[in-house]
Amino acid sequence: MPEDQKAAPSFEESLAELEAVVKELESGDLPLERSLALFEKGTVLSAICRKQLEDAETRIEQLVRRGDRLMAEPFRPRED
Repeated sequence: MPEDQKAAPSFEESLAELEAVVKELESGDLPLERSLALFEKGTVLSAICRKQLEDAETRIEQLVRRGDRLMAEPFRPRED
């Protein structure tokens, strides 16, 4: 498969990679260029995760059932 047609990574893969980036950045003692590269990568991964979560929210919103009808309503996470 050509490079530009690779399947997007799953949310879990993107999140794991983002966590690894954060861990490396938090370790400190990195050269400036490496820190900047990791920061840029983390920003991209964060945007990918955010988009996937927004898409999931939209799907949930579309699937909420009220009685015998499907009703769209905003997704609201529980506040525990």
